[in-house]
Amino acid sequence: MAAQRRRTLFKPCIDLHDGQVKQIVGGTLSDAPESLKTNFVATKPPAYYAELYKQHGLEGGHVIMLGKGNTEAAKQALAAWPGGLQVGGGITDQNCLEWIEAGASKVIVTSFLFPDGKFSAERLEKVSRLVGKERLVIDVSCRRRDDRWFVAMDKWQRITEMEVCKESLDMLSNYCSEFLIHAADVEGLCQGIDEDLVEKLGEWVTIPATYAGGAKSVGDLELVDILSDGKVDLTYGSSLDIFGGSLVKFDELVAYNTAARRAAQQ
Repeated sequence: MAAQRRRTLFKPCIDLHDGQVKQIVGGTLSDAPESLKTNFVATKPPAYYAELYKQHGLEGGHVIMLGKGNTEAAKQALAAWPGGLQVGGGITDQNCLEWIEAGASKVIVTSFLFPDGKFSAERLEKVSRLVGKERLVIDVSCRRRDDRWFVAMDKWQRITEMEVCKESLDMLSNYCSEFLIHAADVEGLCQGIDEDLVEKLGEWVTIPATYAGGAKSVGDLELVDILSDGKVDLTYGSSLDIFGGSLVKFDELVAYNTAARRAAQQ
């Protein structure tokens, strides 16, 4: 009997800014507060969302600290579901083990790997050695330049020299167990995913990967599944009802995951 192919799943997120759960238009995130466009600011604490995801068995979600002032909020989320969430944003060789001890299942790194915008193999090797490959996620969030994508760091405002392509992902996958890819140009806009990028990721990735940016309907899960041949998972933000959105219901995503997992077991 042929093995059932992997299916795209919904992966949840908790984005933190100034200690609160928020949904932000990715391209507006910078050190200039007046340029920031925020779609949603939660009245509930981070732990509420962590507990909600735990209740529905939504493993592999990520907590992202967007800038300073989010440490305590992130620790509250991790404490609500120890071992159930990944954490990223300001992760370095100096604090990566502290976050594992605080309850993170994995740590997510980006900017630390690119001092002065240039990739450092030495830094990658060091953080991978410290936490172990299985507990490291590399965030290759990117911005599009014509028909290519380049890793973006420092709140997605600084474009690095690393192109997101098969060669770079193959190299990075030697040191981590998963990728997180925000398409920063469409993040928070609810105007659709970057289909070209998702299709390419399906061709390139050899380890689990989660795409974020622009998802606006439950049908986007099927779309990502088709485009990536089930190799890429999808996260939702501003379009989701638990984040003030009106386009996607959280319960529908939970139901989709349940059905997808059941199909995979048949």
